[in-house]
Amino acid sequence: MAAKRPEEVELRMRKYEVMVIIDPDVDDRQVQPTLDQHLAVITKGGGTVDNIDIWGRRRLAYEINKKPEGIYAVVDLTAEPADVKELERLMTINEAIVRTKVIRPDERRIERRKAEARAKASKAKAPEARPEPRPEARPEARPEARPEARPEAR
Repeated sequence: MAAKRPEEVELRMRKYEVMVIIDPDVDDRQVQPTLDQHLAVITKGGGTVDNIDIWGRRRLAYEINKKPEGIYAVVDLTAEPADVKELERLMTINEAIVRTKVIRPDERRIERRKAEARAKASKAKAPEARPEPRPEARPEARPEARPEARPEAR
């Protein structure tokens, strides 16, 4: 069986997770538009942006460009590899974006995140039920709380 040439290889959509650290000097209201501007490359290429999770300002492990913090964002998307490569290239050029990291999460991680999202959504919908207190937690159930069990009551 002969190896396929690159132009014969079928490009398929793949899931990616992109971690972006944005310069802390950028206004918090400009974070979403900055991300949307770059993610247009993905949607124009036929891909989809599944989730944008903006974590907010976080302290960096070490200073980058003499700044101790950055604005973190995680983007889950489905796209072709060439579109993701172009997205990463454009983000590298933009001075407001300090760092990017693109990974392809494995299927188990994707399923776990979906399950966590479903559990979080169902927990938000269901009214919070208070657990019944354990008998030893109630004062009347403890022997030392009953008057006849106290030494001074004898």
